[in-house]
Amino acid sequence: MRFRWDWLRPQITAPYVPTIGPVHPDTLGQHLFADVVANAPTGRFLPYDKDQRWSDVKAERVLVEDIAHSPSETLLPTLSRRGAGTVSVHLYGTRPDGHDRAADLAVKLCATHDAATGRVVSFAGPEEQPAAQGQVTRVQLHEFGPEHPAHAPEGVRPLTDCPASVQATFPRFAELLADEGFAFLHGRMRAGGVCPVLVAVDEGRVVGAIGPMEVMPDSRGAVRLLPQYFGILPEQRGRGLGRALWRAAMGWGQENGAAYQLLQTEVDGASDHLCRSEGLRSLGFVCVTKV
Repeated sequence: MRFRWDWLRPQITAPYVPTIGPVHPDTLGQHLFADVVANAPTGRFLPYDKDQRWSDVKAERVLVEDIAHSPSETLLPTLSRRGAGTVSVHLYGTRPDGHDRAADLAVKLCATHDAATGRVVSFAGPEEQPAAQGQVTRVQLHEFGPEHPAHAPEGVRPLTDCPASVQATFPRFAELLADEGFAFLHGRMRAGGVCPVLVAVDEGRVVGAIGPMEVMPDSRGAVRLLPQYFGILPEQRGRGLGRALWRAAMGWGQENGAAYQLLQTEVDGASDHLCRSEGLRSLGFVCVTKV
């Protein structure tokens, strides 16, 4: 399968590549889509795939034979074998009936591949109004450099630099914020090999955390700070701890040579408001609708 870039590029309203996720606008090109298609049968990770830090095998692949590619629209389906299986049809294009066709394809492919969940992934540009239905996230870009200095605040430090008594409170913190991914992260930390996690401490216990802190080259070789799990205990919110953790993470990224970071934040959520207030650049929206 070969994509015609003169067909596909005008259809892309947000820099998002199936199985890879958001990418820097300067890396967006035909080669990324060609890479994910060529990699589909291998079960391996592309060298610049951020998900390789969590697994040895790529769980999601492009369903190459089911791609629909035309001058006005591209439907690019993927299959994830996590859990009971998910088919995601990525819709590039703005034809009025495009969402219906994508939904029909998702339902068909769920039956073909015995997947429990089908969904349509569509996109909107940064100045557009995203679809109201489903889950909507904003793709945001933070760039490091002289024009965007990062100053790490006092009071946030790596968990491993804390006294043993403070470190012993992290499992309870992770349990309380399991829905935000910290139980998974704690499990990976116990298994070893996880990069630093920065924490905020109050009265001898962990009350907020962001991590793991890790950098990785993108497809052009530029160093990016990878996304982190980020959370504050509910009773500790509203005290500025989230902003302190965020700024500490940006300080870590700058000190470790990152050129940028890409994030996806739930529209109008706490992280979304924080990132907007910190001056991150919106690159568009990702809209996920179950079918």
